Amino acid sequence: MSDYLTYVWRPVTGGRHAFPITATKSPAGVPAVAFCGAEADAGELHGRSEVDWIREDSCMRCWRILAAR
Repeated sequence: MSDYLTYVWRPVTGGRHAFPITATKSPAGVPAVAFCGAEADAGELHGRSEVDWIREDSCMRCWRILAAR
């Protein structure tokens, strides 16, 4: 992965949320917190399919937080 990538979008918890890139390196069982505050098991961030991706809308709260950076 790029040294410049600091976040990644993943379809979990009823939406496509942005998580810090470090969350994708955490093992299953470790809580991962999206920029909006949504929580998911880090294991859910791995191996998402294209179908998972297109089923969910982007979290606008995550989007606004990242856009303001």
